[in-house]
Amino acid sequence: MILFIFDCQLYINYSFSLNLKTGVTKALRGEPILNEAYRELADYYRTEIVPSRVRKPKDKSSVEGTVGYISRQIIASLRNYHCFHIEDLNQKIFEKLEEINTIDFQKRPGSRKKVFEEEEKSYLQQLPQTRYKLTEWKSAKVQLNYHIQVERMYYSVPYDYVREYVDVRLTTDLIEVYFKEARIASHKRLNGEIGQYSTNIDHMPDNHRLYLEHNPENNRKWAETIGTSMAQFVSHILEMNVEKKALNILSTLRNLTTKYSKDELEKSTQILLEISTNPTVSVLKGVLERSKKRKQKAEKNSDQTNIDDHGFVRGAKYFGGNKK
Repeated sequence: MILFIFDCQLYINYSFSLNLKTGVTKALRGEPILNEAYRELADYYRTEIVPSRVRKPKDKSSVEGTVGYISRQIIASLRNYHCFHIEDLNQKIFEKLEEINTIDFQKRPGSRKKVFEEEEKSYLQQLPQTRYKLTEWKSAKVQLNYHIQVERMYYSVPYDYVREYVDVRLTTDLIEVYFKEARIASHKRLNGEIGQYSTNIDHMPDNHRLYLEHNPENNRKWAETIGTSMAQFVSHILEMNVEKKALNILSTLRNLTTKYSKDELEKSTQILLEISTNPTVSVLKGVLERSKKRKQKAEKNSDQTNIDDHGFVRGAKYFGGNKK
């Protein structure tokens, strides 16, 4: 371990391995599994974690001796010193630390500070602009309503993952959901009253999304795409009924688009508004059916007329009536 002062900051370079229980989830011989929060901390500061081997005390004996030496040198020299505020104590610690870093080694040339400047300083990288935010990892099962429960709050994930187990990464203001190491959702973390929902519309099945979008404003926009008469009819329905009932009526109205074109709907709605002071969807259906029957009858008559006009078009020659 090398301690040194650089630009009024304390740097400690640990050249040793650990295998602490809170940092290593599973001590496999080839590649130990690290605690996720611990691994993220190392990645954030571009640091490599190399756990020591199990039951190999010599892997960390030298650093433990160095830690003890540094601690004794600083604590022993300040044991009789009386300080009255933390800044004063820190100043004395830094002064003693500088002294330790500049003392020459006993068994080789140079000092800790000199070794740092010659061998390690060039490899230093600038710290990130923001501090690392401690994270917490949890597991959760995606419920049938495509939400997961985290600390009694509910967050949506794509509905394809229903009944799957996912990993959840929590920070102070964000949660991220991972499935097999791939991020599938992220939400702003909910606070306050328990039982709140954070739902992303893109996570919903198509039928649920349509239900959510079934509101007065969207129905007015839909009516405008049909025509002015339909927009007037929809406004009438919304004004004459409470919202819940009006939305049920409009749902029936919009289902007519599966059987009739926009032009047919607009023309029939225009007729409906002209003949009725209290237009309803059931009356509109009658107008549409009668208009459709008239159209079919007209097309049938037109086809019959065309057949009568043409008659036999092959001529007498075809049937042998023009022989000489």
